[in-house]
Amino acid sequence: MLKIAWSEIYAHPLPENHRFPMEKYNLLPEQLLYEGTITQENFFAPVPLEEPYITNTHDPEYWQRLKNQELTKSEIRKTGFPMSEQLVQREITIMQGTVQAALFALEFGVAFNIAGGTHHAFTDRGEGFCLLNDIAIAANYLRGKKLARRILVVDLDVHQGNGTAQIFRHDPGVFTFSMHGAKNYPMHKEESDLDIALPDGTDDTTYLQKLQETLPRLLNEVNPDFVFFQSGVDVLASDKLGRLGLTIDGCRERDQIVLEQCYQNNIPVALSMGGGYSEKIAHIIEAHANTYRLAQKIFF
Repeated sequence: MLKIAWSEIYAHPLPENHRFPMEKYNLLPEQLLYEGTITQENFFAPVPLEEPYITNTHDPEYWQRLKNQELTKSEIRKTGFPMSEQLVQREITIMQGTVQAALFALEFGVAFNIAGGTHHAFTDRGEGFCLLNDIAIAANYLRGKKLARRILVVDLDVHQGNGTAQIFRHDPGVFTFSMHGAKNYPMHKEESDLDIALPDGTDDTTYLQKLQETLPRLLNEVNPDFVFFQSGVDVLASDKLGRLGLTIDGCRERDQIVLEQCYQNNIPVALSMGGGYSEKIAHIIEAHANTYRLAQKIFF
């Protein structure tokens, strides 16, 4: 069964006119239910993650200051969010969602967190709408429990997974792969194990060819027993914060490549939503919904 982490706190309200589209966290499950792709049985509601699993990845001093609302104005500004206790609770609930999704992926082959993909969170700081790094926390959870030996992070958000790259920079147990816009945020890129920086306006054909050339080779060379897939849809040409040129069909084919490769190689995969900032919310929802439709079709 396809298991999907979702909680009402995911749609935590932000001040009016904030550019982060929180409504997608409610609209996506509504769409998937309406069209019959899933039922209520597919959802599970995560609880806040326990602190030891946070500080297993993040600097304890940073976590304490975040938890106690003691970040500096500069640190808060870099996150892009106005700080609040509810926002921190939202973040640690998202972290648990990805941890549980990873456990369900081990059982069923694939699982989702409707939030997550917080790949701009570093060991000791947050930025770019990310306070803690759910993929890194879940990867360390699996390895700490000896449920995975070698992990591959496939980050196909339009922005480089700089926080994830920094966290695992000297860790041979996690291979970080990021394919992103060369001239997009962050301006200073970290060094992933493999970075593919794409020029502005990269279209479906070029993007998909590059992915098809790269991913099967990585699966063979890295030989992972678990994959985390950051499936942001800010690669769309319509995205306000992206600079690439993919269509919705191209984004769908991107996800099909990743999911089919994991399925064919019998590698469990946990997906986090990542970014998506198109002007029309319908474009965001359709692109995200395609990923869930494909998972149902390929794995079940």
